[in-house]
Formats: sequence, structure tokens, C-alpha cells
Amino acid sequence: MTDTSGRLGEVARRITAPFGARSLTAAQLAAQADANRRPAGVVAEKWRVLHDLTAARTRLGLSAATLVVLEALLTFHPETVLAPDPDDDVDLVVFPSNRTLAARARGLSEAALRRHLSALVEAGLVIRRDSPNGKRYVRRGEGGQIEHAFGFDLTPLALRAAEIADMAEAIRADALAQRLAREKVSLLRRDCGKLLDALDRDHGIEPASEPLADELRAQFLALLTAYPRRPEPADVTAFADGLEALALAVSSALTSRIESRKTSGSAAQSERHLQNSNPDHPACEKASGDAQKPPSLPDSSGVPADVADSAIRSTYPLSSVLEACSQVQDFSPSGIRSWHDLIETADRIRPMLGISPTAWSDAQDAMGPEAAAITLAAILERHERIKSPGGYLRTLTERKRSGTYSLGPVLQALRRARLQPKEAS
Repeated sequence: MTDTSGRLGEVARRITAPFGARSLTAAQLAAQADANRRPAGVVAEKWRVLHDLTAARTRLGLSAATLVVLEALLTFHPETVLAPDPDDDVDLVVFPSNRTLAARARGLSEAALRRHLSALVEAGLVIRRDSPNGKRYVRRGEGGQIEHAFGFDLTPLALRAAEIADMAEAIRADALAQRLAREKVSLLRRDCGKLLDALDRDHGIEPASEPLADELRAQFLALLTAYPRRPEPADVTAFADGLEALALAVSSALTSRIESRKTSGSAAQSERHLQNSNPDHPACEKASGDAQKPPSLPDSSGVPADVADSAIRSTYPLSSVLEACSQVQDFSPSGIRSWHDLIETADRIRPMLGISPTAWSDAQDAMGPEAAAITLAAILERHERIKSPGGYLRTLTERKRSGTYSLGPVLQALRRARLQPKEAS
């Protein structure tokens, strides 16, 4: 009898073409060239390879259904390891029929089965070893041993096991890094929001070396606005870095305010003690003392609110205010005909200027509703020159409390600015 095993081995070692109209592709040529070398000592656990492929399938262009077909192919290999033998060319060839393979592939249709098998071949994970008629079968020797097999060769899985494992490990590491980055973003977003709220509630003096609270909130809003709805990994990292820098800046501002209060606390306590140490005196002594005091401002915080509001309205007529601050009328749908209309319009434009509710409430408490509304109208008139309207309003509020702020110079300056273009013409 003629021995054909040697010739069949030579056929398995050379590059073979698929059956029918299918042509050889670059991926099939590369897979067969690598498999024909069959280095000794290569061993891979088949289920571990499948597990790594599940993690790296998107990078290889494989679908989940394609991996189901590969899993079914692996069940036809009796051993749990894939160990190509350099002297045996058929040890990793499986040859199930389409019907048997579909039964183990969760009942896929024959058309879907062919499509996923082609995807495995094009990915270079299996090799077609087609028979002359395209059927899958084996040729056995007199002792029953397999001399040659026609089907799918699993050798590339063993040869590429290390490459697939490295790819899967890199993908898992990237996924873990992104998960940690998203956790960091969530924590920093929460911290920044609550730290900024604490900064708004803290009415301490803002040190000159620290940014204003409104500037920090504007940075926070800018970061949130620029963050895409479906961020890429680089977007998540950049967003986390920006939030971390902002959290450090807000923490520094809060710490500076706390330290400034600690430094001036003893002096403030001494002043309060001196103010409250004098007992009440008879009416004649009060009159004598009042003659020596300088007259208070008409809108001072020591004057009752209704008296201060009446003084503001008589000192600064509404028509005069609207002449100096004309832009505020653009934000009133029905026009400004009363002080009540001016106050309502000021409430409407306050968020447009980026002024926080806390800063606006403080200004109204210190100045009174009418004076605060006039101040906001003046800020609106010069908003193009004011970098942070909220911080500017806080500064004016502190000046009002210390008795160094008056509406007269502000309105006069606005009137002069409106008259300058007319005089130049």
C-alpha cells in the first residue's frame, strides 16, 4: 500500500485555498503562514483564550455572536489545552457539520453560522482546511488514527494566545482607569458644588490674593458646560484635572477667610465690648451726645427701612435714575413707571449678570431694596467694563456697611459718560 501521510502533511504545511468561489485574503494568508511554522512548546488554555477574546473582541472587530460560534468550535476539541505539535498537522483541526455546529451555537441559522465563521477566518483566529468538495471530514489510517482532517484549524488561537492576553489586559486596565476617573469626576463635582455654596454663605472679607467667589463659580460653570454628554477618555481626564484645580482654589479661598477671621477676632470682640459697656443715660444726656455726632447718611443701615427708602426716593427721583441708567428699561416688558417696577426688573436681571442670590440678598439688606436696585442698574450700565458683577456688588455692599458708599457719585459719573459723546459731536 502506498503511504500518503507524508504527502498529506506537506499539503497541510503549505498555504491552501478555500473551496468554491471564496478567494484568499491577506488575513488568511498571514494566519496560514504563521501556523505553518508551528514553533515547539506553545501551549494555551482554550477557555482562557476565549475569555481574553471576550474582553478584546471590539478591537478585533468581532461580535458577541461570533464568539458564541468560536465557543462551539472549541467544544469539538477534546482537550482543554491548545498545544500545536510540530510533527502533527491535524491535531487542532475540528470538523463538525453545520447542523451539529448550529446546535451547539445556541441554534443559529445556517446563514448566520456561515457569516460568523467567515468573521473568525478573516480575524485570523481559525484557518479553513477545505476538502475537494467543501465537506468536513477526516481520513483515518489502518489503526484508526487520523491522518488528515478537513475542517477548521484552531492553531492560530494557540499561537496568538499571548498577543490576545496582552490586548485584553490593556483593555481591562483602560476600563479600570476610566472607571476610577469617572468616580473621581463624580466626587470632585460634588465637592466643588458644595464648597462654592459654602463660599457664598461665608460673608468674610475676600483676601486680595484669592479669586472672587463669582469668578470661581464662573469657572465651575464653564467646566460643566464644556464637558460633553458622551465624553471620550481624554475628556474625562481633562475634566477631572480641571475640577481638582478648582477644588483646590475654593478650598484655599475658604481657608484664607477662616484665617483672616481668626486674626481679627480679638479686636472685633474688644470693639463689641466697648460698644455695649455704656449704660443707658437720661434723655438730656442723649441729646447732648447726639449734638457731637456727625449726621448719618439718609440711607444708613441704622435708619429704619421705611425712612431710608423714603430718603432714597426723595434724594434720587426715579426719572433721574432712569436717565442715568437707561439700559434697565430694556428688561421691563411694560416699562418702569414706579419704584416697584424698578425693583422687580432688578430681580429679573440679577441672574443674567451672574450675581448669586446670596450676594443680592446681602446687598438689599445693607442698602435697602431701592438703593440695591439702583446699584444693579448702574452695574448693568457698565457691565462691559466689570469683570465680575457679583464680586463688584459684594465690594459695594461691604463699602455700604462701612459707610464709604453713596449713590450720588455713581449716578453723576453715569450722566457725565452719557453726555460726553454729545459734547464731542
